[in-house]
Amino acid sequence: MKIIIAGGNGFLGKVLCQQFAETNDVIILSRGTSGLRNGVRYENWDAKTIGPWIKVLENADVVINLVGRSVDCRYTEKNKKEILDSRVDSTTVIGEAIKGCEHPPKLWLNSASATIYRHSMDKEMTEENGEPGEGFSVGICNAWENAFYKFKFDNTRQVAMRITIVLGKTGGAIKPLLTLAKFFLGGKQAGGEQFFSWIHEEDFARIVEFIIEHKELSGSINMVSPKPSRNKDLMKAIRKSVHRPFGLPMPKWMLEIGAVIIRTETELITKSRNVIPKKLTDAGFKFKYGDLQSALKQIVE
Repeated sequence: MKIIIAGGNGFLGKVLCQQFAETNDVIILSRGTSGLRNGVRYENWDAKTIGPWIKVLENADVVINLVGRSVDCRYTEKNKKEILDSRVDSTTVIGEAIKGCEHPPKLWLNSASATIYRHSMDKEMTEENGEPGEGFSVGICNAWENAFYKFKFDNTRQVAMRITIVLGKTGGAIKPLLTLAKFFLGGKQAGGEQFFSWIHEEDFARIVEFIIEHKELSGSINMVSPKPSRNKDLMKAIRKSVHRPFGLPMPKWMLEIGAVIIRTETELITKSRNVIPKKLTDAGFKFKYGDLQSALKQIVE
């Protein structure tokens, strides 16, 4: 297969390269120089404007857009604009590029976020019955998907990947939590009852492969494990994985102070994400890491 990955130098892009590069023709759209490196072809683009890179989309099997400025920052006006623009601009220019192809990609997978759903302590959020949230992050998610779905193609299947927090060995959200636990600061956070929806990096890559193979799948798909964990259970599992018998709890006011110090926001911890991958399980996808303990064990080891 010919697979194009925009944003392939990031954490998830590297995960997908590892999954596909050995047996497929993988091309990375990157702001760096064009050329062949480690058996992978790189094409320069700016993620905003049409350029010579559009040629690599011709006759592609899949184009995957993972571009988006990290949300691990303070939500200043400058950062909020960069977070929005990076997502909407890259999505829009890929859509325009596909429109300009004589032989367009068969499948367009575009990043989205499970943050689109409301804070939920009660209801499970599926693709069909999930309820929208409100606030800055949800507004970003809506603008992102609107930019994606404004394009309609006869010959290109479209999937918005509503990705949750990805756990991995070299990236994702788990490393700072492991560090806290090692220093006996791995207690429950902000009360500990909020749900934590997550996905192991290997299952993320396997889901992408599953979507490619299952042509009946389209639209928005929740890319999450089937068993959300409450924060208190997450932190307990993390403490167990690093062999710490206890951890000091962190109330919300303490998290807010810490977030200011390390220049981030508390939303990733305090928002209750109770998201379920109904489309995937209905289609027959089997998770390799369906429970948090097995995922953490693989990551720590």
